[in-house]
Amino acid sequence: MTDTRPAPAVEDGAGPERPVDGDPATPPGAAGPGSGSAPAQEVSKRPSPFQRAANVWRYRELLGNLVRKELKVKYKNSVLGFLWTLLNPMLYLVVFSLVFQEVLQVTIPYYAIFFLSGLLAWNFFTTAVTAGTSSIVANAQLVQKVWFPREILPLASMGAAMVHFVLQLLVLAGAMALFQRAPSLTYAPALLPAVLVLLVLCAALAIALSALNVYLRDTQHLLELGMLAWFWLSAVVYPYSLVAGRLGGDREWMASLNPLIPIITTFQKVLYNPDPAPFLWYTNGTDPTSYFTPDRSRPIVPVGMLPSQLPDQALPAIPSDHGISWFLSHLAWVGAGSVVLLFGALWLFGRLEDNLAEEI
Repeated sequence: MTDTRPAPAVEDGAGPERPVDGDPATPPGAAGPGSGSAPAQEVSKRPSPFQRAANVWRYRELLGNLVRKELKVKYKNSVLGFLWTLLNPMLYLVVFSLVFQEVLQVTIPYYAIFFLSGLLAWNFFTTAVTAGTSSIVANAQLVQKVWFPREILPLASMGAAMVHFVLQLLVLAGAMALFQRAPSLTYAPALLPAVLVLLVLCAALAIALSALNVYLRDTQHLLELGMLAWFWLSAVVYPYSLVAGRLGGDREWMASLNPLIPIITTFQKVLYNPDPAPFLWYTNGTDPTSYFTPDRSRPIVPVGMLPSQLPDQALPAIPSDHGISWFLSHLAWVGAGSVVLLFGALWLFGRLEDNLAEEI
């Protein structure tokens, strides 16, 4: 049986450079018991968030090794290997396209591109947060044996999720090439801030939940239920214009209380890049060209049909009156909130990490 009592002082300076979780540290230069000098004073100072970031940087090689371990373990003894990462969004694409386009007859043009562009951001979010939540418990033996910055474990799960993100991006690129769709160059500058905000948000939730899950194992099970509800509240499957239209202009800001809404809509606006409405009313007519002049310079009304008789078309997937400033401003608000959440997650992690090894 392993003796868990605090280790006695070691003479001649031998012993580990840093104590295990929960043991007080002896400050450099302090004399040990029996040396005839003044007794050592116990120093306990939790590292600041910036010191924690510096510790993670010093252990970046370990972080890289843990990312590779995550990927190897996930696909160990698998015949298809990383192809499973590509099959996941492809299966989603086939199922949701059949249901929403053929059964429910959703009128979103190029629905496959629309769906994949939002699913790309969602898959990274749910994979990073879910795997990060269980990362410390899953690496219990490593946590109990050696000291290292424990924040590395949820961050390693995020690193593995980022590899899957890049691979699934290839599926989206293939679909865009198949349908001959190009991303929006006008809104492209908003894509990088959206990715950075998504990373900060995932890191905050993964770090906080990974520590909570050690003490409350129900956390990972509650998270699964929460993710299911969060998915349907995040405008991945249906267009955000439905949410904006239901809330109205004065209350549309309420949609951004879900931090994923600005992120996902930015991905959709840049990658899906919907065509602008050709005229102010919308039509689902079987021959849309009949509503234009021969040179397509302006819309006309078919002979014998009043404008009020034109069949209505669903609103654009992304509101057409939202310029790039709308996306950048909403990303800024979500990014600021995510940074605050990250600092709070690091504070909570610092309060809970002392007894992680014992609680596991």
